[in-house]
Amino acid sequence: QLQLVESGGGPVQPGGSLRLSCAASRFTFNSNWMNWVRQAPGKGREWVSRISGLGGTKYADAVKGRYTIYRDNANYTVYLHMNSLKPEDTTVHYCPTLGSSVGVECDYWGQGTEVTVSS
Repeated sequence: QLQLVESGGGPVQPGGSLRLSCAASRFTFNSNWMNWVRQAPGKGREWVSRISGLGGTKYADAVKGRYTIYRDNANYTVYLHMNSLKPEDTTVHYCPTLGSSVGVECDYWGQGTEVTVSS
């Protein structure tokens, strides 16, 4: 059974940075896209970014230029480095994978890690 564990969230001031991690149990990690999806309180899930097994990346317009996704295939981990954080980035972040090319429709999700941007 695939397991995903997100970590690295926490409180941060506007303009600050955080790095999120997503550790995956051993599956065909190297050949699969990994996504980051976020959900603000009371709102739906929003796709943020994804990375292919070979390192190709895509970003939502809302985070382009501020977020960087990368992966360590040897350690089954994907990261999301977030800079210039804004209050509207206050969300729970997930790293779903498998089952769909659309991040918010993937089959496997972790428990999420919460990011709170506030002064």
